Amino acid sequence: MNAPQGHAAAQPLPHYVSDAPFDPSGSDALTPEQERFYLASQWKLMLWKLRRHRVAVVAGVVLALMYASTLVSEVLAPYHLHSRHTDFIYAPPQEVHWMHEGRFVGPFTYDLVRTLNMETLKREYAEDRTRPRPLRFLCSGDPYRFWGVVDASFHLVCPGEGGTLFLAGTDRLGRDVLSRVIYGTRISLTIGLLGIALSFGLGLVFGGIAGYYGGWVDNVIQRVIEVIRSFPELPLWMALSAVLPVTWSPLLVYFGITMILATLDWTNLARAVRSKLLALREEDYTTAARLMGARPRRIIARHLLPGFMSHLIAAATLSIPGMILGETALSFLGIGLRPPITSWGVLLNEAQNINVVALYPWLMLPVAPVIVVILAFNFFGDGLRDAADPYR
Repeated sequence: MNAPQGHAAAQPLPHYVSDAPFDPSGSDALTPEQERFYLASQWKLMLWKLRRHRVAVVAGVVLALMYASTLVSEVLAPYHLHSRHTDFIYAPPQEVHWMHEGRFVGPFTYDLVRTLNMETLKREYAEDRTRPRPLRFLCSGDPYRFWGVVDASFHLVCPGEGGTLFLAGTDRLGRDVLSRVIYGTRISLTIGLLGIALSFGLGLVFGGIAGYYGGWVDNVIQRVIEVIRSFPELPLWMALSAVLPVTWSPLLVYFGITMILATLDWTNLARAVRSKLLALREEDYTTAARLMGARPRRIIARHLLPGFMSHLIAAATLSIPGMILGETALSFLGIGLRPPITSWGVLLNEAQNINVVALYPWLMLPVAPVIVVILAFNFFGDGLRDAADPYR
């Protein structure tokens, strides 16, 4: 019994590793798809994973279209921002028709006939169906100054000759609500971008300093952040907005509101940057850069921040809706942007009276783009946050 066991023990163990030279073109070679994946950059991996997030892609397309519309607001709006139609005050939304007396005409509107109800003293409008007013496309309409520089009158769609086109009704001065919403998109969306750009910079600077140096520097910055976060957000916004001089021009008020929103929103981003840098500053490549004489500013900007910049961009994207809601809330309460600047919050300011809302509900239309943009940013931000870790 022992001999066979000893004989078996003397046999060499089987060798499962091939000693043949490595052939890059053989079975051990990577497929083109594998090679493309392993050699891809972090941003490309992030883009590939984002594409698989259907809801985030749709939200990104919606945001891209809305921001693109801000470049040509004057062209998209049927009327000029300040065009008044005194014969159609508080006119309800007009319906676009296609058929007239059983005959296809194309998109058109009927004339509005106004009457005064002597019992309720309310203006009432009815359609005069005797004559259709075909809409005009790529047409000449109300004159305007494109971006305040070039005089033009080109519009994507215009009312028919002698007709009107109030797709979202009119306000108390007879101004087209839809045109004002389109113009307000430029202000409400850009204030979010400018605000997050300033907030992003403050968060990177203070969060980077606190995370890299630590010690008493970190303690001071963290106490400042805690003091800022201890104040109720909306009352603090209101107090700071009320400080803005009433003699300021609309442009200065715009930048003042932007700075107020940004200086109060950088704390979350600063804490995220700090927590990351506290972990990364002890890595070997950080120590190597320090021993080679790199300055702290270069170590933070070139070695530490790029490692988690994708996460920071996702966090910043989720912060933009807060900026937009902040401006809308302040303007709605009458302490934010003021006419002649037009934003969604300024438009909603006219709908504060419940009687007005009950009689003319179309004045609440500016809340619709606010809801769409906030949802789109949240969905897109969630997709970016998931795609920021493409190996997960």
